[in-house]
Amino acid sequence: MLTYYGLFALQHRGQESAGIVSAEPGAPVFNTHKGMGLVSQVFHSRDLERLKGNRAIGHVRYFSIVLMGEREIIGFRDPHGFRPLCLGKLDGAYVLASESCAFDLIHAEFIRDVEPGEVLIIDENGLRSEWPFPKQRTSFCIFEHVYFARPDSNINGTNVSMARVNMGRELARLHPVEADLVVPVPDSGIFAALGFSEETGIPYYPAFVRNHYIGRTFIQPTQMIRDFNVRVKLNLIRSAVEGKRVVVVDDSIVRGTTARSRVVNLRENGAKEVHMRISCPPHKHACYYGIDFPDPEKLLANQCTAEEIRKYLGADSIGYLDVDGMVRSTGQPANNFCMACFNGDYPVAFDDQFDKLIMEKRAVKARLLEPPSERLL
Repeated sequence: MLTYYGLFALQHRGQESAGIVSAEPGAPVFNTHKGMGLVSQVFHSRDLERLKGNRAIGHVRYFSIVLMGEREIIGFRDPHGFRPLCLGKLDGAYVLASESCAFDLIHAEFIRDVEPGEVLIIDENGLRSEWPFPKQRTSFCIFEHVYFARPDSNINGTNVSMARVNMGRELARLHPVEADLVVPVPDSGIFAALGFSEETGIPYYPAFVRNHYIGRTFIQPTQMIRDFNVRVKLNLIRSAVEGKRVVVVDDSIVRGTTARSRVVNLRENGAKEVHMRISCPPHKHACYYGIDFPDPEKLLANQCTAEEIRKYLGADSIGYLDVDGMVRSTGQPANNFCMACFNGDYPVAFDDQFDKLIMEKRAVKARLLEPPSERLL
């Protein structure tokens, strides 16, 4: 049950599938249940009753790696540390999770982050660490701080929500604007919008109301599903924005379809001006390390200038946070991060043939799954 509860806390890390494997002391087989969908859809009481044992592992999608053998549980991060993994303790037993927010839900004590390249082995003798990989440059995905991680998680000594508030402050200093209202795009734009409001003194108001039964749109498998989700995900409080100069703060613009629909919605509800502020730099490059960004030709900022993006969105102005401001917001040095999706500096090299193969496979998948008329602009 603890693994099941932990997966609920980590549901934001993946929405397409989930699974749990448990083991009983001395039993020759593992108990397994997995399926497509959200945690609440995959697991029912009868499934959990079959997952008996004194140890278990589970997944939702984007997590480092945890393995379970007959006598041990092994957790490890890749030598670059792209994805998070942390160690906790509950009632004398060790627990592992991608983010510390999972420990909060099960009342486990956070001990520390697992280091890049570290292999943790947990068995009847306790806990030990091994370091079998050559040391590499640390390359933690900075997009975890921008968008992906939960705001109540602490990663590498930094609280995610505080980093996002700082990004909003940096954004306000870089791209100030005269306006009547700061409106966040929930949920990941909320803390950046708070920082923007605090720095500028422009009142903060959550005018977009989110339907919490709709998941994250950019990681949905087809454009048709993403478009439907965009339409039903947020509703706007007209009386809050009518006749107002509105600053919309969002965490990122990937394809641009979602952001464009927000501007249209604000115009239709009487907003006098709409200014877009984005709390990270423009996405121009593909990610090969776990974030499901589309191919570069479908990344809006890879195809258009800032002015072209402004016109496409229908906004009065647009401003992106720069790389330096984003890094400063985390309180960590720039060389701790992978920022390849922003600057094209890939810490793990790809040869041309492998890169071409990935792009070809993505292109085939896109042609199969998306209507042929879909275009970026």
